[in-house]
Amino acid sequence: MTYIVNEKCIKCKYTDCVEVCPVDCFYEGDNMLVIHPDECIDCGVCEAECPVEAIQPDTEPNIEKWLELNRKYAETWPNITVKKPSPADADAHKDETGKFEKYFSDAPGVGD
Repeated sequence: MTYIVNEKCIKCKYTDCVEVCPVDCFYEGDNMLVIHPDECIDCGVCEAECPVEAIQPDTEPNIEKWLELNRKYAETWPNITVKKPSPADADAHKDETGKFEKYFSDAPGVGD
């Protein structure tokens, strides 16, 4: 088992989760984070830290798309290990649906 980051992170990108990760397996995109599934040790501490419930175990139904997306971008986006301020408009997007189709960017973030 591993954990993944789903669509709820897009345009919110709260980074509370990266601060508690004992193995630094988060990677930063322009407008979301991903977890490297091969580095995640399945401890689950990050899941409780996410204010928008964007982190889920890969045992949830219909999670395959997100597992592949996390794997793909964890290979190219920079590692992030410290909490950063969330985007100024994060709260405005936290309950929005359909964010992947509207806003997903494959551009890398800044990292640490």
